[in-house]
Amino acid sequence: MDSAEVDAYLRRLGVEHPAWPTVDVLRELQLHHLQTVPFENLSIHLGEEIVLEEKRLLDKVVGARRGGFCYELNGAFAALLTALGFDVTLLAARVYGDGGLLGIPYDHLALRVRTVDGGEWLADVGFGAHSHYPLAFEARGEQVDPGGVFRVVEAGPDAAGVRGGYDAVGAADLDVIRDGEPQYRLERRARVLGDFVAGAWWHSTSPASHFTRSLVCSRVTEEGGRVTLSGRDLKVTAADGTREEWELGTDEEVLGVYRERFGIELERVPVVRSADRGE
Repeated sequence: MDSAEVDAYLRRLGVEHPAWPTVDVLRELQLHHLQTVPFENLSIHLGEEIVLEEKRLLDKVVGARRGGFCYELNGAFAALLTALGFDVTLLAARVYGDGGLLGIPYDHLALRVRTVDGGEWLADVGFGAHSHYPLAFEARGEQVDPGGVFRVVEAGPDAAGVRGGYDAVGAADLDVIRDGEPQYRLERRARVLGDFVAGAWWHSTSPASHFTRSLVCSRVTEEGGRVTLSGRDLKVTAADGTREEWELGTDEEVLGVYRERFGIELERVPVVRSADRGE
């Protein structure tokens, strides 16, 4: 990223250019990212190509003021953090699904970030409802966050008995747990963005992927809650957990919510495509 791209990204987040890549800056960047850049899978259902290349990600997230799913959001965020002087490593994860079973390899992309004031952090702006702030990577106790109570622990077997692996120096894979429920299994070995192309393709095309079977657009609100549009169903959850729900009627209402709640301008309402027929 050049300086103009960095400045444009920071304007998108509503954040001033930081002086140093500290943990406080990382916390501010992650929270603002979650509040301003939606987690969304609209491209899949609008027939838009998803390309895991830095320029294409920046064009979408910054230039077009869109969101994306994990590979896009954390891929773009990694580029920004690196340009700001953070030491960033891309990590692969497998998401826990129904029955406690692990998903496909390269199911999820998360970030390990080192700051100049010490420590390693798990940063993630691409997992939907998750921690609002980075998690201490090496801490094994409870980490209280507005998004829940988290733990990062050495991986045990999943429901099918699949055990975690080890990196080149013998460090075990990690399980990220939220409110007592495992969210994803994280590898420690470094990856590059191109490693996730197959995972992004699978999630964009497979009938077994929940991304091909549903629409989602979601972000953290400034009050600490969450607003989510799933097809025509709008849900607004307050920081205390209370929820309001509406079913939107007209296309104009749907497009208005995308515009006013998420800052996304669309020409037409996305409709769930049939993944098995490619329609």
